[in-house]
Amino acid sequence: MQSFLTEEVKELSKYNIDIYGLEDKQYDYDMESGDAFFQELEQDLIEHGSFKTHVVLNKSATMMQLNFQTKGTVTLICDRSLEPFEEPVDSNERIILKFGDHDEELTDEIEIINRNTNRINIARYIFDFIALSLPIKKIHPDLRDENDESDPLDEEDGVLVYSSGDEKGVIDNEEEEKIDPRWEALKKLRGE
Repeated sequence: MQSFLTEEVKELSKYNIDIYGLEDKQYDYDMESGDAFFQELEQDLIEHGSFKTHVVLNKSATMMQLNFQTKGTVTLICDRSLEPFEEPVDSNERIILKFGDHDEELTDEIEIINRNTNRINIARYIFDFIALSLPIKKIHPDLRDENDESDPLDEEDGVLVYSSGDEKGVIDNEEEEKIDPRWEALKKLRGE
């Protein structure tokens, strides 16, 4: 059991960056991982994959800017066929960490971290950027065609029409057109 825990801690500890005592300049880090990275994080989106990330950290007295360039592949499950397939990942994102009195996320791109923080772990950022680079619809490459890329609202069958007219009148007219002729005799008896 002890060796299993050591491996888990070891996997995510590769993404630790000691920031205490760093001079105000640029630093470069290269990180590479595979299935163990995705299995270690508590998430259900990606189980398998491999990637390389190049991180450029620019430190100043008041903040750090981290640029992440990630390339690799992940295994996804097709939404249509439920078959696994390889999806390429190519992400170029950044995050800004400002030094302050507490930890707080201001925006998707800017966070405040306590100025007494000794170490940051960037595994969460890398995973988030990989997840954001994935397509919304996970379709196997063999099933993709030009129709998958088009907007369904642009197709003739899916055109949205706005009408400010009386909806009840429209519905009544449609119902009258759809009435079976055999029921016409009953309508006459009711006096309609």
